[in-house]
Amino acid sequence: MTDSRLERLQAAIPGLRLTTDVADLEHYGRDWTRRWTPAPLAIALPSSVDEVQGIVRWANAEGVAVVPSGGRTGLSGGAVAANGELVLSLERMNRVLDFNRVDRTLAVQAGIPLEAVHNAAREHGLVYPVDFAARGSCSIGGNIATNAGGIRVIRYGNTREWVAGLTVVTGAGEVLHLNRGLIKNSSGYDLRQLMIGSEGTLGIVVEATLRLTDPPPPTNVMLLALPSFETLMQVFAAFRERLTLEAFEFFTDRALHHVLAHGAQKPFDEVHPYYVVTEFAVGDEAREAAAMAAFEYCMEQGLVSDGVISQSDAQAAQLWRLREGITESLAKYKPYKNDVSVRISEMPAFLTQTQALLGQEYPHFDVVWFGHIGDGNLHINVLKPDDTADADFVRQCEHVTKLLAQALERHGGSISAEHGIGLVKKPYLLGTRSAEEIALMRGIKHSLDPRGLMNPGKVFDA
Repeated sequence: MTDSRLERLQAAIPGLRLTTDVADLEHYGRDWTRRWTPAPLAIALPSSVDEVQGIVRWANAEGVAVVPSGGRTGLSGGAVAANGELVLSLERMNRVLDFNRVDRTLAVQAGIPLEAVHNAAREHGLVYPVDFAARGSCSIGGNIATNAGGIRVIRYGNTREWVAGLTVVTGAGEVLHLNRGLIKNSSGYDLRQLMIGSEGTLGIVVEATLRLTDPPPPTNVMLLALPSFETLMQVFAAFRERLTLEAFEFFTDRALHHVLAHGAQKPFDEVHPYYVVTEFAVGDEAREAAAMAAFEYCMEQGLVSDGVISQSDAQAAQLWRLREGITESLAKYKPYKNDVSVRISEMPAFLTQTQALLGQEYPHFDVVWFGHIGDGNLHINVLKPDDTADADFVRQCEHVTKLLAQALERHGGSISAEHGIGLVKKPYLLGTRSAEEIALMRGIKHSLDPRGLMNPGKVFDA
């Protein structure tokens, strides 16, 4: 805290919590990628919009870069501070600010965990439907910054569909109140949507007004075992035609292997190469009959080898654990991750090509696939062998990612479906966005962050 810049920051905002403790610098300076050595200048933990605005104005005066920080559960290096930046953590700004029963909205501070939003909505008989496994540790601000998706996109869409308004501190230190909760608003550019998915490169989301909706109808969960990779999209089509799907998630035998080793319960006596966990609306005899009809059709056609349907909430949770526990079960291996998407109609051809590509390029690596097949999103996790150096492993994986990015470009896909670009995927942005689009992005950043201090080096280089 002897740095004169930090002394001036503390003098400008006397109540600001500021730390340079070594453990704090390491904790707040990294995200789940674990590929960069954290080296922030300090950690600021503001408790109000005024304090955030004061920090950004100080950063402009001192020329100090700022890395906004939520739950740091990202997988693209978007919250890494490795070059003397000030980490601005929003974790103390974690309150529910207002509930409006008429508008069915919930106003929250950006540091509130997703699970707390779920709980607050439930108290009023409503739901905030965006959901994923990191719900207990990720923050709403981070979800907004990456336009997070998750396991129910097939039914509800991404985060941007549920954001009615935002309060943002721009890179120039201005406070913007965007859209103000309106349903219809055709008065010029929608800067709210511009901020969603911007990864903290334009400014800092400090408050959000979230749309809520009715709880879903009663649902059941079914786990399906598939005999081959080729049947996956046929099973999806059969279930989508007959049922109202809440989720349709795919994973491989290698994913199941790691989750079982992590403590999950084995679902079948036999091992199958591919699995699907799907959740769908029930509640009456017709819907329950439709679910059984879908399963029986797939069995008769040889598309499914086995299956189990939940008979209780506890069993549904056990089945979901097989999918939601994958990321946690792989964490100790420091996997190299790809998070890609294509249009659903392109998914069969893309899956076939990708399977061949990964089989050829990773013949001796443990590759774990899973994904949100119902919305065209595939996650590929490559586990580092014990006898391979970290640098060599990353180098080989980046070579394969370049080939994967070329395949995505041919299919009109994206190198980042829901985790952002950050540092990890920056070299491949040009395959997803044109040079003209990237030039416009740079111009937008310059308008809102004229000194280039907001999360610099993420998404693209200035």
